[in-house]
Amino acid sequence: MRVIMLGPPGAGKGTQSQRIASRYGVPHISSGDIFREEVSRETDVGKTLRGYLEAGDLVPDDLVLSLIMDRVVDAAENQGGYVLDGFPRTVPQAKAAAGTAREAKASAQAVLFLNVPRDVLLSRLAGRDEDRDDDAAEVVRHRLEVYAGQTEPLLEYYTGRGILAHIDAAPPVDEVSRAIFEALDRLNDQ
Repeated sequence: MRVIMLGPPGAGKGTQSQRIASRYGVPHISSGDIFREEVSRETDVGKTLRGYLEAGDLVPDDLVLSLIMDRVVDAAENQGGYVLDGFPRTVPQAKAAAGTAREAKASAQAVLFLNVPRDVLLSRLAGRDEDRDDDAAEVVRHRLEVYAGQTEPLLEYYTGRGILAHIDAAPPVDEVSRAIFEALDRLNDQ
């Protein structure tokens, strides 16, 4: 199973990605986790990433691709697939990743768009762990603006590829998981 999760901050991508990974026995690859790990280790890359994360800006495409694509290809070739959480975030990232994945026979089979009304997102993000620098109120608003401008265009891109599924992610977590599993099971049965 090779799945990409799309949705604004607070849509539940991390939670649902972990559930999908567990159910289908594939790794959950979270760009945010990778970035935060680099920052906490204080690597040179981590120092570069820190500024983007603290401002709520997207990390440049070339840096994201260099940190993530090897993991994606390895997961597809050696671990039965992947669930990508937070990657790709821009159309150029998606196109570059698709080219690399095609060559490695690791292309995504499904893209799940977790759709949540803005008021629900703001409520969810306000309740997140205070230790996450990227969730301060002004950064949250900025992240939602960046998402709308740079990540939402992925919906049209993946619709054009015929692999986008819309999931209502406003209901309780278990209900959202059931809808996701039904969509992915239908895909698996094809």
